[in-house]
Amino acid sequence: MKCIVGIDEVGRGPLAGPVSVGIVVCKTELLIPELDDSKKMTEAARLRVYTIAQRMKREESITFGVFSSRASTIDARGITESVRRAIARGLAALIPNPAEADVFLDGLLSAPPEYRQKTIIHGDSLVPVISLASVIAKVRRDRYMAEVMEKRYSEYGFLRHKGYGTPEHIEALKKFGPSAIHRRSFLRNFSGCGVTLSS
Repeated sequence: MKCIVGIDEVGRGPLAGPVSVGIVVCKTELLIPELDDSKKMTEAARLRVYTIAQRMKREESITFGVFSSRASTIDARGITESVRRAIARGLAALIPNPAEADVFLDGLLSAPPEYRQKTIIHGDSLVPVISLASVIAKVRRDRYMAEVMEKRYSEYGFLRHKGYGTPEHIEALKKFGPSAIHRRSFLRNFSGCGVTLSS
């Protein structure tokens, strides 16, 4: 029996931190209350769905993973190539035999050509397995920024904005300059606003 695979990415737009790809593999229909596009859900709802997904993983009815590309890769390769590499790495880890899976991706994403795949506009709202991939990636990336990176770079306020370009974040960049996890290729748009890229 073929697996159904859902793929979505989060963190395309932030000024700092990784871009993360969620990949969910299942063989049964997903019936999870509150499941939707992660952007439309409250943080509490995402956490409830994530808890259900963890239980399903323990019960072996699904498996999933989150695969990321760091800021330095985004600067060197560009955001699109960084996402593509994360997808390829994740599929190789979870579904090493392409013949075993039908892959569904959100938006304009694509998998390596050896995988049978379909890209669905607004798939994160329309296809439950893509929705779940979106939620899992969002929860995991947010936790990484709010817990790990907040402790390492507390001056930037990652706990609150997760690396997105909020006014608070821009002010911190003006004061402290970019950290090692800032995407310098993204910060060029702010160089005329008092953000110094040399540090």
